[in-house]
Amino acid sequence: MNIFEFYKDKKVFVTGHTGFKGSWLCKILTMAGAEVTGYSLEPDEPSLFKMSGVKDRITSVTGDVRDRTKLMEAFEKAQPEIVIHMAAQPIVRESYKDPAYTYETNVMGTVNILECVRNSDCVSSFLNVTTDKVYKNDGSAHGFSEDLELNGYDPYSNSKSCSELVTQTYRRSFFEDKRVAISTARAGNVIGGGDFSVDRIIPDCIRAVEAGKPIIVRNPSSIRPYQHVLEPLYGYLLIAMYQYEDIEYQGSYNIGPDEEGCLRTGELADKFCSSWGDGASWIEQGDGGPHEDTFLKLDCARMKKTFGWKPVWNIDEGIRRTVEWTKCRLNGGDVPACMYTQIRDFYKDIV
Repeated sequence: MNIFEFYKDKKVFVTGHTGFKGSWLCKILTMAGAEVTGYSLEPDEPSLFKMSGVKDRITSVTGDVRDRTKLMEAFEKAQPEIVIHMAAQPIVRESYKDPAYTYETNVMGTVNILECVRNSDCVSSFLNVTTDKVYKNDGSAHGFSEDLELNGYDPYSNSKSCSELVTQTYRRSFFEDKRVAISTARAGNVIGGGDFSVDRIIPDCIRAVEAGKPIIVRNPSSIRPYQHVLEPLYGYLLIAMYQYEDIEYQGSYNIGPDEEGCLRTGELADKFCSSWGDGASWIEQGDGGPHEDTFLKLDCARMKKTFGWKPVWNIDEGIRRTVEWTKCRLNGGDVPACMYTQIRDFYKDIV
């Protein structure tokens, strides 16, 4: 089934819609003709959400997922058929600085949105977006599959593990009647235009080259699965669509790149510098920060077997598109048009 045909006129509720992934998701959904309600905190500046041109095409509610009363009011008014939960505190290092806020947002935020679903009769499909970091990581060089133990190391990763367990418990305890299909999606590291987050390698690269400085890479040997942001969003939309039609598709799914997209951080920095040009370079400089896993890789066989899904853009194309978007913004170009073109090209490449 064509995603753009399916989501036309569907009522979709998106938490965290003003974030990096959320802004790109709203752009896709508005292109498809969906009726979108977003619930999120005000975005930080600079804001991809404001740049994307989607604000006037959706219902945007400013609110905190920890505020169950306000969330329920927005939810009740929207009467969504499909819910995609992405609101989170997503930065590992920030979770060390404020673990309580991280757990309150990532765990109780999940409880609150599931309470909205539990107390409604409009929802058919619910998807909780988590992370590849939910797995217990012993440093072994293997891809994590969905049946492995959940037990993230740091407060962020562990809070998302808890979010997964909350989702599973709600599914077993309140939705055995199969009135709502409930899934989780665990994606790897994403790159793409408009990510202004701190402590992420590509945004750090962009800030450095903008300032005319060498890029600082903390852990160049760490291996991560990298993919363009449109890759997991396509996967999320597939899962939500298929389980809307048939509840037997509900479950947990990894969404990550193929082998070539699992690379060292230093290699990613090399690829960025080559794509950017203008003498961009990087240096290694550790800062004695908190624990970070040295190896992460996802086994995405379930996603491929179940939906016939596969990655569309390799890492080189993902970096090229990120650089293209960034230079469009820096040169005063038409950012909404650039996003539209990249989404159009991505879905053409699927076909």
